[in-house]
Amino acid sequence: VKPMTPRCTVPKAVPVGKSASLHCHENEGYPKSTYSWYRNSEPLSPDTKSNARFQNSSYTVNPTTGTLVFHAVHKGDTGRYSCIATNDAGFAKCEEQEMEV
Repeated sequence: VKPMTPRCTVPKAVPVGKSASLHCHENEGYPKSTYSWYRNSEPLSPDTKSNARFQNSSYTVNPTTGTLVFHAVHKGDTGRYSCIATNDAGFAKCEEQEMEV
């Protein structure tokens, strides 16, 4: 079963240096969906250590729960965030939401 449009929760504004949690979830898809996050339409790498472009970012992505956690946000984390739920039957994307740091 193809995933439904996931419900995304993105904080509107986060002070510099604070943590932020972004959530993405849908429960219609079968098999269970995995989740990937995008900032300004660019995919966020789930592995920040191996990707040089994301080494200054302090976030972790959990593809199973759809949670994106910033441990300490900085100005560069400002942007429009969206999430895609994917399974064998297809994918669905939530609306982009702005997060300001």
